[in-house]
Amino acid sequence: MTFKNAWGYKGDAMNLPVADIDNALSFYTDIMGFQVVERTETPHRSAILARADIQMRLVENGGDPTQDGCAFEVTDVEAVLNEFRGNGLAKELSDISIEKNESGIWRVFYVIAPDGLCYWLGEKQPA
Repeated sequence: MTFKNAWGYKGDAMNLPVADIDNALSFYTDIMGFQVVERTETPHRSAILARADIQMRLVENGGDPTQDGCAFEVTDVEAVLNEFRGNGLAKELSDISIEKNESGIWRVFYVIAPDGLCYWLGEKQPA
């Protein structure tokens, strides 16, 4: 399974707000399978996370994480769901459902991270 694309809900996957980088990182590395590729302290504490060919950035910028998140296009949504469950995700997880939007039909599920950010993971379906 591959993570193909990332889109921030507010248009920026590289500016996702969290209250505390150190407290947030274990969820992304242990449960979601991301790797920390860069950390910075200025102008705000932040971390860039990568998985396959995509990246996102968590930042202590004072934003409200409950009002933001990221969408990930994946090649096998069921395999990703099973991976997250195998990594210990036991709550804040929706079952796979079908969604239709302007870009097509998707098999999707949602995850709300402990920091409050919401993630949409979707596999595009044939037309």
